[in-house]
Amino acid sequence: MGSALSIDSLHQVAVATADLARSIAFYRGALGLRLIAEFSPPGLAFFALGDTRLLVEAAREAKPAGGVLYFRVDDIQAAHAALKARGVAFDRAPHAIHRDDDGTFGERGATEWMAFFRDPDGNVLALAERVAPGRSA
Repeated sequence: MGSALSIDSLHQVAVATADLARSIAFYRGALGLRLIAEFSPPGLAFFALGDTRLLVEAAREAKPAGGVLYFRVDDIQAAHAALKARGVAFDRAPHAIHRDDDGTFGERGATEWMAFFRDPDGNVLALAERVAPGRSA
């Protein structure tokens, strides 16, 4: 048998858009993501998210994806305020989603905080912060 398969990171995530220029303005302007490259045609824009790329791809009928893109931030309240100041409308303000009493996802007792919003095509996006025990977001 061949060598063992080892998948240990996410390389790229893609979302569709009905208007590439509008989406570039949103992801680069409002969210502050670094644009790596744009290829038009065929209508592709790549953004840097740490070691992962976000591909925004032009499509005739862009329907919101079934998944959610979660953006890790160090301070969810500050990130929420900064994005609101840039005109981003949130579905809900930052709020606690889960308290990890067992330490399943990291430090025992830490709390996962999230705030959900949408891109111009209706794709669901979220800010996410893991808050240490005894600290509030």
